[in-house]
Amino acid sequence: MSLAHPMQKIQDWVTQQWVIFFGRKIDIKNDNWLMGPFGNLKVIDKNYIDQLAKLENLIIDTTSEIYGLIPVMSQLLLSPHEYARLSPKVIDFYEQTTRYELNFSVKWNSFFKVFGLLLKKLFSARLNQLNIPNYDIQSPESISSEIVRLLDAKTNQIKYVFWLRTITSTDEGIYSGAYGICQLPCGTSCIKAVFPLPHGNATVIMTPKVGVNGELILNSSGQKFGDAGFYFLLKDAKGQHWSKYIRSFRDELIINETDKQLTAKQTLTLWNLNVLKFNYEMFQKQ
Repeated sequence: MSLAHPMQKIQDWVTQQWVIFFGRKIDIKNDNWLMGPFGNLKVIDKNYIDQLAKLENLIIDTTSEIYGLIPVMSQLLLSPHEYARLSPKVIDFYEQTTRYELNFSVKWNSFFKVFGLLLKKLFSARLNQLNIPNYDIQSPESISSEIVRLLDAKTNQIKYVFWLRTITSTDEGIYSGAYGICQLPCGTSCIKAVFPLPHGNATVIMTPKVGVNGELILNSSGQKFGDAGFYFLLKDAKGQHWSKYIRSFRDELIINETDKQLTAKQTLTLWNLNVLKFNYEMFQKQ
C-alpha cells in the first residue's frame, strides 16, 4: 500500500492518504494536462515562489509592470463567433490583470459555515492558502493582488503565472495560485488554477463559454476524471503521483461588463447545494 510522506502535520497526512486510497495513480507524462506546481510544508507566499524558481531553474520576470493571467485570450480557442461577442473589458482584464484593482464581498450558506471554520483552523490559516473568510462580508472590501510570472531559464517561455491575493485591510492571504490554460484529453481548452498544498495541490479546471451579453462563463462541472472540475493531486513517500477527482464540488465564475463596469460572480456548490458566493468589482487603476 502506498503511503503519504510521514513527516508532516497529521491532518495533511490523513488528507493525502485519503487521496491515495480513493483516487488513482497518474502518469506525469500522459496526464501532463493536469500537472502543476506542488507545495512544501511551509506557508504558500512569495518565499515559496522564490524557492520554486530555484528548484525548477526558472526566472522571475521583472521586464514589465503589466501582466495578465493569460497572455492572449485567443489561447482559449473560442469559436470566432464567441470571441467576437466577448466583452473587450473582460479580455483586457485577463490579458492585463495588473492594471486592475479588486473589491469583493462574501455570502455563506449558514449550514456550511462550520465547515469553513474547520477548514480554516486545520489548513487554510496555517498555509495561507484557500484562506476564505469564514464570515459574511456585505460591504465590498479591497483585495490587494500581485502577479508573478516565472520563465523557463533556457527558452524564456512562461512556465507559471502566479496570482497572489490578500485582503487589504488585514493583509491576510486568500489565494496563491498558478493560472494558465490546459487542454483536456478530449481537446477542449480550459482555464486551470493550481493552488499548491503540502506535497501536492488543489486544481480547478474550468470550461469557458461566452454568454449572450458578452460575459465570460467559466464552469468546473464535469462527470469523471479527465473532465473539467476539482482535483486533488499529491506525490507520495515513494515519489508516485496520485489524483482524486471531486465530482460533487463545483465552481462557476461569470465575468460581466454592465454599464461600463466590470463585475464577477462566483458560486461554489457541493452536492448541488450553494456553499458560498463571491461578488467582485474590478476597476482600472488610475
